[in-house]
Amino acid sequence: MTRTLIRPATPFSPAINRLSKLAALDPGALAALAEAASRPQTVRPRRELLVEGRDVTGPQLILSGWAARVRILMDGRRQFLNFLLPGDLIGLYHHRRPVSPTTIVALTEVSTCFPPAWGSHATLDEAYAVSHALDEAHLLAQIARLGRMNAMERIGDLMLELHERLSLSDLTQGRSYELPITQETLADALGLTAVHVNRMLQAARRAGDLIWSTRSMTIPDPKHLARKVGRAPARVVAS
Repeated sequence: MTRTLIRPATPFSPAINRLSKLAALDPGALAALAEAASRPQTVRPRRELLVEGRDVTGPQLILSGWAARVRILMDGRRQFLNFLLPGDLIGLYHHRRPVSPTTIVALTEVSTCFPPAWGSHATLDEAYAVSHALDEAHLLAQIARLGRMNAMERIGDLMLELHERLSLSDLTQGRSYELPITQETLADALGLTAVHVNRMLQAARRAGDLIWSTRSMTIPDPKHLARKVGRAPARVVAS
């Protein structure tokens, strides 16, 4: 789901790259985003960006780093609901006095900024709306992964999704991308044990489907893997 856009002469951050691919941003919107991104805030790993049930004071745009929506059960077990990557928006609500439906925690060092307000630029509002639709699509994909896919399908489907999402931010290198999470985190995202995840990753390597090296993932043949696990990329706008 890519559109033809105006490319500025100066390099943009990964976050602005993503929003620029979701809607054809006009020069005013691009300038407003660049201004917002020039005032970043840093969140250290394992620190919370939002806390379930607490007030949301305003939206945040992730400029760099990885975060995740997480639910923690009474006995300490946790379920990662989805990953949040550069260019994703959190806390962008339109009703009065919103509270966060989940906790959002930084998995790496995360840089955020306060994005331009909704209503300030029409083309930016379009990018925000498409981003929200994609966020919903990714959450629905997670439900399908956990509800109906076997372990190998879950891993392959998620790795393909991450490649697609990072491509929007120009954070892939061909068929590879940085994957700064542990197998334990991946297990908590996929409803598996870390031992089972490790076993499935070794099997995927032997099959030539996935190669997870230190902090990076390579998908040798994404089209073949997509056919194998039955994945279709998220589509939220008419082509």
